[in-house]
Amino acid sequence: MIRELKPEWLKVRAPSGERYALVKQTLRDTDLHTVCEEARCPNVGECWDSGTATFMLLGDVCTRGCRFCAVTKGNPRTVVDLREPDNTAIAAERMGLDYVVLTMVDRDDLVDGGAGHVARTIRAIRGRCPGIRVEALVSDFRGVAADVRTVLDAEPDVFGHNVETVRRLVPEVRDARSSYDQSLAVLAIARSIPGEHLTKSSIMLGLGETLEEVLETMRDLRDVGVEVLTLGQYLRPSEKHHAVARWVTPAEFDELRVAGERMGFGIVASGPLVRSSYRAAEHFVRRRLAVVRAGLQES
Repeated sequence: MIRELKPEWLKVRAPSGERYALVKQTLRDTDLHTVCEEARCPNVGECWDSGTATFMLLGDVCTRGCRFCAVTKGNPRTVVDLREPDNTAIAAERMGLDYVVLTMVDRDDLVDGGAGHVARTIRAIRGRCPGIRVEALVSDFRGVAADVRTVLDAEPDVFGHNVETVRRLVPEVRDARSSYDQSLAVLAIARSIPGEHLTKSSIMLGLGETLEEVLETMRDLRDVGVEVLTLGQYLRPSEKHHAVARWVTPAEFDELRVAGERMGFGIVASGPLVRSSYRAAEHFVRRRLAVVRAGLQES
C-alpha cells in the first residue's frame, strides 16, 4: 500500500463546460446511469465535454462485491427498468453520438444475467441512430454461452468483457462468483461466434501484480482471440476498497503497449488514465472496424 499523493500524470481538471452540462442534463432527463459517475472515472470531464458517455444498464446496484469498484453493491431483486432501452436510444440521439458504449452492473438475480436487456438496448439504439457504432462491455453471465450469444445476436460492433487483473490477484480483488478462467471462457465464446464484432478486454495495473504476470495475462487474452486491449492505472475509490500498491509510470505503459502490439493485438490503448471505455480506445476501435469491414467487402 502506498500513501503518497497521486503523481502529476494522474491529475485531471475538474469537470466543467457547456457540453459537459448538456450531457449531464440529458442523462438526468432520461433517468439513466453512467459508469462515468458511478465508478468515479477520472476522465468524466474530458469525455462528457466531447459528447461521449458510457451508459450503465440495469440500474446502479450490482450483485457482486469486487474490491476495486465504487458501484453500489446489493440485491436489486429482479427489478428492471423496461424504459431503459428506449431512453438510452433517445439520449444517444439527443447527444448526437456516433459511437456509444454500453456497460452494465452484474445481475446474478436475473435468469439471463441481463443479456436480453442489453440486446434490446442495442436494437433500440440502432433503430433511432442508423450507422452508430455500439460497444457492449458486459458481465461474464456466469459463463453461460447462450447469454453471450443473446448479446451478439443484437450485433454490437465490439463485445467487451474485462478480465480486470492477473490470475493470482483475482480472489483478492474480484467477487467470489467471478473467476479468471470464466472471464477467459466468455471471451473465447464471443470470439467463436461468427460475426464482424471485435472482442475486447481490460487490465488494471497497480494492484500488486508483477510485470511477468501482466504479460502472462496479455498472452492468455490473445490465446482466446481478444483483439482490443486497454491497460490503465487502478485508482482507489475509497478507504474501503483495495489499496493501490504502486503508481505505474507512463513509460511502463508505453512498454506494455509495444509488447501487446508484438503479441498481435490489433489495438492496444495503454496509459495511466486509460479506462476500458475511454474514448482513446474508441478512436482505435473505429479505425480497426473500418479496416475489418473494408477487408470483408473485398473478399
